[in-house]
Amino acid sequence: MIGWLTVVIASVSAAAGLLAIVLGLAGRKPSDLSLAGPAVIELLLLAQLVVAILAPFSGNPPSGNVVEFFAYLVGAMVIPPAAIYWALTERTRWAVVVVGIGCLAVAVMIVRMQIIWTVQQA
Repeated sequence: MIGWLTVVIASVSAAAGLLAIVLGLAGRKPSDLSLAGPAVIELLLLAQLVVAILAPFSGNPPSGNVVEFFAYLVGAMVIPPAAIYWALTERTRWAVVVVGIGCLAVAVMIVRMQIIWTVQQA
């Protein structure tokens, strides 16, 4: 993993999550504004997947469990599309809150992935 990419993904995820929660609690139904965040997060997670696959070949192997890392990454990659699907099928203010909670979950998971990649004892 690359440190600055972790910061970008965590920051975008946290910002998108807070925005979606505020919009949902304000009574807004799903819109481009509330669903753009998870879409961008998914693109960033795809970039993270590419980096995670290529990093060991450039001398940056994970120090923790590789299976655990990729389980977190795959799990994080499932959350944004699932949240968008939920919001598009339910179309209520609470679906937007669920989108926000999903984005915040991705922020936590990406920080955990950074810990698995860099801090664990081999």
